[in-house]
Amino acid sequence: MAFTIAIDGPAAAGKGTVAKALAAHFGYAHLDTGLLYRATGRRTLDGTDPLDAARALEPADLEAGDLRTPDVAQAASHVAALPEVRQALVDFQRAFASRAGGAVLDGRDIGTVICPEADVKLFVTASDETRAERRQKELREKGHGAGFDEVLADLRARDARDSARAAAPLRPAEDAVTLDTTRMTIDEAVAAAIEIVNAARADRARA
Repeated sequence: MAFTIAIDGPAAAGKGTVAKALAAHFGYAHLDTGLLYRATGRRTLDGTDPLDAARALEPADLEAGDLRTPDVAQAASHVAALPEVRQALVDFQRAFASRAGGAVLDGRDIGTVICPEADVKLFVTASDETRAERRQKELREKGHGAGFDEVLADLRARDARDSARAAAPLRPAEDAVTLDTTRMTIDEAVAAAIEIVNAARADRARA
């Protein structure tokens, strides 16, 4: 039986970490939908048209090692603002979400656009400064020496662009549960998310 968990939130808030942990805990499939836009954005850096890039995506594109670089992140945000690109990737995401055995999807419009009927909707967030610290640490571990102020500015610029776009803006679904991870450890955030999902599963079992 299908059971869909939709997780949204800004960059570096912890939604990907929570999504992976939930998928592992409950034995569900996981899709980081941001990789679809990063892979599309990466293709456009060499001059490829964004819509052509989205339509030409292959599973192998999601495994590229440079999808987490700042340049690709900015390109991903730009192509994600294009309605035609988003539409080209909708069917893939919805098919994944409805698969038997359960699915966890994380992104920026999962609970609002891709899976409005999801069994669980989470909006994972954290303060700008906390997110910048996390992203800077991640970049340094990958060999990118971006400064804190630069990372913070990039995150805020991306937040503004994602929240203001006409197509599927970043915002919590009306019935989403907000999980603020600013002062949480990874284990605490995951435990809180598991509790939310367990409650939803119990409610569904009683229905």
